Amino acid sequence: MSNLPKVVVIGGGTGLSVILRGLKTYPVDLSAIVTVADDGGSSGRLRKELNMPPPGDVRNVLVALAEVEPLIERLFQHRFENGEGLSGHSLGNLLLAGMTSITGDFARGISELSAVLNVRGNVLPASNESIELVAKMVDGSVVHGESNIPNAGKAIEQMSIEPAFPEALPASIQAIQQADKIIMGPGSLYTSVLPNLLVPDIAREIAQAKADKIYICNVMTQSGETDGFTASDHIKALHAHVGESLIEDIFVNDTELPAALIERYAEEDAEAVICDDASLQALGLNVVKDHFIRTDDLLLRHDAEKIAGMILGNEGGDDS
Repeated sequence: MSNLPKVVVIGGGTGLSVILRGLKTYPVDLSAIVTVADDGGSSGRLRKELNMPPPGDVRNVLVALAEVEPLIERLFQHRFENGEGLSGHSLGNLLLAGMTSITGDFARGISELSAVLNVRGNVLPASNESIELVAKMVDGSVVHGESNIPNAGKAIEQMSIEPAFPEALPASIQAIQQADKIIMGPGSLYTSVLPNLLVPDIAREIAQAKADKIYICNVMTQSGETDGFTASDHIKALHAHVGESLIEDIFVNDTELPAALIERYAEEDAEAVICDDASLQALGLNVVKDHFIRTDDLLLRHDAEKIAGMILGNEGGDDS
């Protein structure tokens, strides 16, 4: 594996899993650094009851990179609908909790399950301890918890984490130091991408890394997080929190969306993110814009295979 391009992808949520599914089809040495800030649903319950980092985002990444029969994937993602104490939990979350208990270490538990699932790459938590997200809103109010922030219905002014200086996982730092490409996003800006970058050691190592540093911009705004945001607004938010040396290139979808999709997402108070090319270039970024989306049953997804090919230099795009 040492002779293959080393690619590190940083984030959380469904966006991270989508991109990883595209990248794993290429001959690369792949590492995923995953947020440990989730506090909702099954992950939140296990985090609170077992005093462990939340497993949900890690579970989704393991499935995305697994090389197993589809039935095993379905089993790992199976969510119990009945049973006192079991209802709402996914089997994968419980297996991660069990392996953490057996090994006494969350990161080691992930590694052991990775072997069972024949995972193609390394799945690494940003930290081996849970992180709580804290949002200061423009009206001065403060909201604690990843699951509460988008529901507050207020514009975000500043994000922070508690503890303020969590220890980054050494393996995650090593992956960043050795990377040829570092990819951030797509995913919820404030609650999936930024929590990793707010771990001070991770931000510092990305800033110092010699790798190509790429941000994949979301296609749609997210209600409660990025209402009305253009592509450059996403970058400005990242700059305000972690400095201007973490991103060199930005991949932005630059195609008009079908009316049916616009109407569908308007129901969720979401709209297309505008590629404001001139503003992005004024921020010193190399802008790569193209048709980066796929539509399935009125759901928008990034075209992971196309993006992966362009990241690895196998396809041309409209560079600005």
